Amino acid sequence: MTVPAVPPGGPLAAPSQSTQAGPANQSALMGFVHRRRRGAELFLLLIALAVGVGGYAAVGLGVEDKIPADIVAYGGWLAALMVGAHVAVRLVAPYADPVLLPVVAALNGLGLALIHRIDLAKDATFARQQLTWMTLGVLLFVATLVILRDHRVLARFTYTAGLLAIALLIAPMAPGLGYEVNGARIWIGVGPFNFQPGEVAKVLLVIAFAGYLVLHRDALALAGRRVLFVDLPRGRDLGPILVMWLISLGILVFQRDLGSSLLFFGLFLLMLYVATERAGWIVVGAGLFALGTVAGYHFFGHVRVRVNTWLHPFEYYDGPPGANSYQLVESLFGLAWGGEIGRGLGQGDPARVPEASSDFIMAALGEELGLTGVIAVLLLYGLIVERALRAALISRDNFGKLMATGLAGIFALQLFVVVGGVTRLIPLTGLTTSFLSYGGSSLVASWVVVALLLRISDQARRPLPDLTPTADEPPDDQATQVIKGVGR
Repeated sequence: MTVPAVPPGGPLAAPSQSTQAGPANQSALMGFVHRRRRGAELFLLLIALAVGVGGYAAVGLGVEDKIPADIVAYGGWLAALMVGAHVAVRLVAPYADPVLLPVVAALNGLGLALIHRIDLAKDATFARQQLTWMTLGVLLFVATLVILRDHRVLARFTYTAGLLAIALLIAPMAPGLGYEVNGARIWIGVGPFNFQPGEVAKVLLVIAFAGYLVLHRDALALAGRRVLFVDLPRGRDLGPILVMWLISLGILVFQRDLGSSLLFFGLFLLMLYVATERAGWIVVGAGLFALGTVAGYHFFGHVRVRVNTWLHPFEYYDGPPGANSYQLVESLFGLAWGGEIGRGLGQGDPARVPEASSDFIMAALGEELGLTGVIAVLLLYGLIVERALRAALISRDNFGKLMATGLAGIFALQLFVVVGGVTRLIPLTGLTTSFLSYGGSSLVASWVVVALLLRISDQARRPLPDLTPTADEPPDDQATQVIKGVGR
């Protein structure tokens, strides 16, 4: 029997050291089984429920000096959603990561409390709508886990996912279907419903990128000309990154959506680097990004306005609609007023920022919970990214590794551009903060992303199949058995 060659080292390679270990080490490797840890997940969910319900009660006490009358119904609904999600994971993904779901539930509960606080100041009902979207998100979370029993099935739809993602990105430009909100044409409306197709497109793009890079990573990893200790890619291999760069520029120019443009290009560049381990791609990507930034500033007015209001916010405080920095300056005032420990839930004035419930919810968080609360939330997002990358590291298939890395990149890049914009580290981009901000499209898509991560984690943590030969099956040599186990 011919033993297939083990791929060379790298993030997508099989653990070749297994084939070199002695029989005792191989037996230990095959005998290792991850614990299910569903009990730990349930305990952490109780803490997450306390965060959500406690925040809701604290808002009522801070604003109206009394606990909200509907606290029991609200807490019961949140508990039902969390327990339902936990039961689904326990039944269909028993080996999934036990930390992801509780962290996400805590962020979503805290976001509902913050939106409710802003609703009381503005006499709005966004929190009630957000709870409805959370319900839909949890239902789709459960449906994804139940229907998708093996994430590797998605690799069959690499090009279908890519084409569908491009169609969704173009959809807002269709007359009568797409419409403009706050200067960005990123929404479509179908009857009474409206949503951002870009939120679905980013998940489809991760699937398409992962499938494409698994097939072509060997060619893309080949080195070309060497410049200053960096091996640049070959010119014939620049096609994919140029196409993605042009798509990102198209989103920036025609839809005026700086945030999505940065997210999609950055996501592809991240996955390309992880797949090939070639720093030359980072150099090429940075060069294309710099070229696009300079061209955008000089040729497109809306980009120039974003940059100018970022560099000189106080000069544009009273500027005309669409060209002022009123929200940015007010968010900076709120963060400064919050200080280290914040004013307390219900004691600040986040309503001074018009989009406090969506784009600037981190400013409202900083004003009422202070720098301490902001750091705590950032750590929770860091946990999501860390657990996603952990799933990528232990995944037994290359497609799962890249897909988990891309899904982690969605949370990491989106959080960076949002918090960077609110704190004036980078120009404002207009993205929402996953699970915290008001927005049905973002919330539902984020719950589906978590379901995909749990499915990859469950597949990676499951025990390896028993490779002991039966009485009527001739035994294979040890190296072949190990390779079979890794391949499965």
